[in-house]
Amino acid sequence: MKLQLLHPVVLFQDMSGEEISSCLTALKAQEKAYGKGAVILYAGDRTDRMGLVLSGSVTIENNDVWGNCTILSHVKAGEFFAETYALLPGEVMLVDVRANEDCCILFLDVSCIFGDPMPASWKEKLTRNMLRISAHKNLALTGRSFHTAPKSARGRILAYLNTVSLQKHSAEFDIPFNRQQLADYLNLERTSLSKELGKMHREGIVIFRKNHFHLLGNDPSSLNRFF
Repeated sequence: MKLQLLHPVVLFQDMSGEEISSCLTALKAQEKAYGKGAVILYAGDRTDRMGLVLSGSVTIENNDVWGNCTILSHVKAGEFFAETYALLPGEVMLVDVRANEDCCILFLDVSCIFGDPMPASWKEKLTRNMLRISAHKNLALTGRSFHTAPKSARGRILAYLNTVSLQKHSAEFDIPFNRQQLADYLNLERTSLSKELGKMHREGIVIFRKNHFHLLGNDPSSLNRFF
């Protein structure tokens, strides 16, 4: 693995190349590839490792015994999953982690954080960066609660699209979900989602093609430019 690829990753923030190398050894880093649709971690499992997505992306899903799927989050390259379970290895996982596309995952055993005090320069940085990761994950989960809080399909769609627009600093953007995944994320039936998106398009609220969206706001003339 090329260490320079890990410098921008939040877990290794402020670490030198030598510190990252030592950290990876202590965390028993292991790289593994998965094909699209493969389940990386199953609900009911226990894990002592967190995953860093090196390439591709994964989804965090809640699948019940009746076949219902709820997508809780989308994790792209450079982001992490299962960090809470890795820090609480006795806890049973309540979610599945699935490859959203072909992906490569770096698994890390973070139990060394709770081990005997170590003089290693990277350990304090690792602990601080883990706190940053947890804070970002809390924001993501809070965001989803805002997206699913509205009672109407339109309210949920607009809440989600508005959040993405704010994050992208643009009224035109791509989302990481296909239609079924977006429906699962918003706790909507796919037919209801598609029907409401069609209405919003006809009313000049939003235009879209596949996963590319443009919030028109007060500029419905954008319709011609989009197509």
